Amino acid sequence: MFNFNRPTDPNKLSPNFHLSEMTISAAAARAGVSNVPPQATLAIMRQTAARMEEVRRLLGNLPIIITSCYRSPAVNKLVGGSATSAHMTGHAVDFTCPKFGTPAQVAAHLARHLKGYDQIIEEFGQWVHIGFGPGQRGQKLTARKVGGRTVYRPGIAGT
Repeated sequence: MFNFNRPTDPNKLSPNFHLSEMTISAAAARAGVSNVPPQATLAIMRQTAARMEEVRRLLGNLPIIITSCYRSPAVNKLVGGSATSAHMTGHAVDFTCPKFGTPAQVAAHLARHLKGYDQIIEEFGQWVHIGFGPGQRGQKLTARKVGGRTVYRPGIAGT
């Protein structure tokens, strides 16, 4: 008997998110570095994809473009990510939703309406970082480069 609640594609993490987009890394491809998550991380990525379905609904079911989710430790180092990055565990996603608005508009909307997250960061005016790690700190931040360093300020820019 066919189970309609289970995706037929094992690489489909949720109705709208596929493993390939959750592991995409141009930096990894250029450097020839693997970005394949371990099996234990796949379960976390399924949970993250389910939370991204909630994000998508809050953004009017508009398309979301993921620019980074899972990063292997090698890829994280390659892109200069934090040594404790939630991307390495599959708990974080960097994305845009151009049909909804700017990254600041997306981040501000999510900060007002989304429950149960660790971080929402509007980063460099370019994308939104959202973390669903176990910390659930509810942080709302804006990241900017100042003197060549990333500086995080409380709140979402433009709100």
